[in-house]
Amino acid sequence: MNPIERLGLAALHRLDPERAHDLSILALQRGLVTLPGKPVTSDRLRTRLAGLDLPNPVGLAAGYDKNARALPALMRAGFGFVEVGAATPRPQPGNPKPRLFRLTQDRAIINRFGFNNDGAQVIAERLARRPAGIPVGLNIGANKDSADRSADFAEVVRLAGAHADFLTVNVSSPNTEKLRDLQGPQALAALLQGVLAARDALPNRPPVFIKIAPDLDEAALADIAAVALAAPVDAIIATNTTLSRDGLVSAHAGETGGLSGAPLFDPATRILARLYRETRGRVPLIGVGGIASAEQAWQKLRAGAAAVQIYSALVYQGFSLAAQIARELDERLARENLALAELTGSGNADWL
Repeated sequence: MNPIERLGLAALHRLDPERAHDLSILALQRGLVTLPGKPVTSDRLRTRLAGLDLPNPVGLAAGYDKNARALPALMRAGFGFVEVGAATPRPQPGNPKPRLFRLTQDRAIINRFGFNNDGAQVIAERLARRPAGIPVGLNIGANKDSADRSADFAEVVRLAGAHADFLTVNVSSPNTEKLRDLQGPQALAALLQGVLAARDALPNRPPVFIKIAPDLDEAALADIAAVALAAPVDAIIATNTTLSRDGLVSAHAGETGGLSGAPLFDPATRILARLYRETRGRVPLIGVGGIASAEQAWQKLRAGAAAVQIYSALVYQGFSLAAQIARELDERLARENLALAELTGSGNADWL
């Protein structure tokens, strides 16, 4: 982190977290953030995931740029791929404020946004205007007041899918009441059938991913793996935020919502490893949750991930973190004479 980035983060941390988040988006839009300009890449880092060519395996997780407002800048921030959203069919304001909390002592975040977004049509228009470059995916969700939440996912695909490089079915956010009920095998199978049918009607047929929760027992995880393989989905993202509050010491630890950041690393990585065992490498996995260093990205890859995503660590370490992780991964792959594909799953047993 350079001195200017450090000063900028310090200033943002004096503000209400949601106000700071909005200002960071505005700063990106206006070109006020120093960015690498292109992703870190090499023959070792380049990889193909679900038909997508990634310059490096370090992506931006959904939730930061919910409305695809800062895409041109984010595509120049060093990431190998970017995910925006979640988008719902209709615009919605989300849950009442305050709904975003920094847990600085825990290097964590709690949010209960509730899919606040401008709606799939507006987001689709922004996706359509983005520059060429790295793959950009859209996280898709359901409106809170929808009579048929399962149908909402397919509707977002119809409205915006033609402008996305991949689509992520988000049935794992804890901030929309009963949304996680859609992770049950029968409900999930029906939902995915509708999403895949809508996707197949698009001219670009983007790959479909599914994002799962970290708060799953062995049976639920096995059910999700079976449904995902049968659908079939093109990748699984493990994991979303957690409802657990184990070991937290920060003042806001009791706030409701999804917890992300450092405390999520171990539980999310264990879910990832178990999912790799369940799927036996038949579907690529994307590791998310608590990554704040190249070493932690390395461990996600060893546990079974083909690529990783970061978000909460950016709040504490800035956008330079993406390029830093990619560079250090490249150096370590070279030092250990490993290909990225050889690293994936090589330490899976360590997390079981």
